[in-house]
Amino acid sequence: MDLPQPLESPYGFWKSPITADAIVAETINIQEVALDGKDVYWIESRPSEKGRYVIVRRTANGEIVDITPKGFSARTLVHEYGGGAFVVKDGVIYFSNFNDQRIYRQTNIDTPQPLTPDEKKRYADGDYDVARNRIICIQEDHTNELGEPVNSIVAVAVAVADSRKLESLVQGNDFYSSPRLTHDGKQIAWLTWNHPNMPWVATELWIANCTDEGKLENSQKVAGGSTESILQPKWSPDGLLYFISDRSGYWNLYKFVNGKVEPVLLDEAEFGQPPWQFGTSTYAFVSANHIVCTYAKGGRWILGIIDLLTGLLKPIDTPFTYFTALHATPEKVVAIAGSPTMTSALVQIDLKTYEVEILRRSTQENQQWQPYFSTSEAIEFPTEKELTAHAFFYPPKNPEYIASAGSKPPLLVMCHGGPTAASDDTLNLSKQFWTSRGIAILDVNYGGSTGFGREYRDRLKGKWGIIDIDDCINAAKYLIQKNLVDSQRIAITGGSAGGYTTLSALTFRNFFKTGASFYGVSDLELLVRDTHKFESHYLEWLIGPYPDRRDLYEERSPVHHADKLSSPLIFFQGNEDRIVPPNQTEKIVEALRGKNIPVGYFLFDGEQHGFRQAENIKHALEAELYFFDLWLTKSGLRF
Repeated sequence: MDLPQPLESPYGFWKSPITADAIVAETINIQEVALDGKDVYWIESRPSEKGRYVIVRRTANGEIVDITPKGFSARTLVHEYGGGAFVVKDGVIYFSNFNDQRIYRQTNIDTPQPLTPDEKKRYADGDYDVARNRIICIQEDHTNELGEPVNSIVAVAVAVADSRKLESLVQGNDFYSSPRLTHDGKQIAWLTWNHPNMPWVATELWIANCTDEGKLENSQKVAGGSTESILQPKWSPDGLLYFISDRSGYWNLYKFVNGKVEPVLLDEAEFGQPPWQFGTSTYAFVSANHIVCTYAKGGRWILGIIDLLTGLLKPIDTPFTYFTALHATPEKVVAIAGSPTMTSALVQIDLKTYEVEILRRSTQENQQWQPYFSTSEAIEFPTEKELTAHAFFYPPKNPEYIASAGSKPPLLVMCHGGPTAASDDTLNLSKQFWTSRGIAILDVNYGGSTGFGREYRDRLKGKWGIIDIDDCINAAKYLIQKNLVDSQRIAITGGSAGGYTTLSALTFRNFFKTGASFYGVSDLELLVRDTHKFESHYLEWLIGPYPDRRDLYEERSPVHHADKLSSPLIFFQGNEDRIVPPNQTEKIVEALRGKNIPVGYFLFDGEQHGFRQAENIKHALEAELYFFDLWLTKSGLRF
């Protein structure tokens, strides 16, 4: 692509071919990978189909076919965040349907047949029981509308003749996940935890024997407790139980042998990811003696193979810096991966040659955009108490423009959701939307983020609304000290928990000029009284016990301190959001309007927590640009 000599133009005034229309066009979200023989299955969330979730199959000869017919959407709402929505065995697919949350059985592209009753019950995270022709999965029972839903592990018969035949296997605790059977069906493992814990704080790993009739007996706890988070129990081909635990301070791999827990590999690296959704997978068995895995160091993910006989980890050289949804056969590994130069994609890597094949891209980005892409720089910056924290910095880049000598770009600080989560440096067109217009991006992995060990994750305990804000401000100050950004033109944006950080930073600190909140929290007390079961006690870890420390909830809620707010703000909200309900946004919008502070508010019909419809994604991005143009760059708006 031949480009003319760049024009001199101020940062923030540049025109860009990366438009909101271009970003949502032909864009999908790839998730939930499964292998069945030589076939690869995955789920695509499609904004162009109003966010419908479609199971897709790729055969060994490369043929790609949509499995989920129109009128169905393979999405479960267990824990509201879902995940683990389908199981496939010998070409037969079993999936949770979004509209009624029932499990359906589907052969090839035939019409799906329901296996569970049409009740207020949800299902997720299934494992196929070959010995008894049933699916072992999590059930979330919402039939009692006066109390919180009841979670348990159940068995669902897969024969249509036995439709609606369910059997309860494990119950009594608040939460369950990851029911996994040995290959012969004689043993089962699962995870469980209770309020007020989250699964990245404290879980327990249990096992039991399975009788010929499918009953469980001789249950025993293998590991876990009040200070240990356990993830992803899996049985090896030779029948040993493996799992991830943070008992060393990092999510490392362990195995259960002869009644004892032994480390597979101890390293100051994270081999696990926070289980916001069911079915997360960061390791898989290639054989009884080898595991393929992904692990994080410095915020970037690496692919590797562990030799279980020697305990040695061998990194695999790939072009990717992020992996998830990892599955394997003796010949190949399939995963969702991304890099600073490639958007998220479903990839297949040959385990002999390490040759990479792209099976499906999430975005069919125009190759002519490549010169416009800004590559991130991982930075470690000083913050409070002589500690350091992490972020990714994206400088402005557009081959058509050059800023005047000595000028500095405006900065948009991004706060990820969770807050127990992390940002990665996979190419994201929504970030390039800003950098190609001359606005720098700073994506902060503040204290409390995952990928840096338990001690880093625990920095946020009791300190949400303090540590995250400190780190976002200190990250920006670090760039200011390096003369990389304009100290007078700094904005902040975030969604969900990141929206709370955004609102709190603008309320309690005088640093940012403007901000955008996507379905953000403004009233902590309202949230703790009006949210779903999975996160109903999360704030007790992030803030303090409620109602004992109600003072902290009021003290850190932006809505109660609107008198301190003076910066323009724009809000985006889904009207069906059960995680952060619309009243969170509407209360603070009303307060700001009462003070005559410039405010924008967009309420999108049919959206839940996170926008999935192309039209709404487009409108939100354009509105955010328009708002920041008014109050940050004042460029006269150039799409």
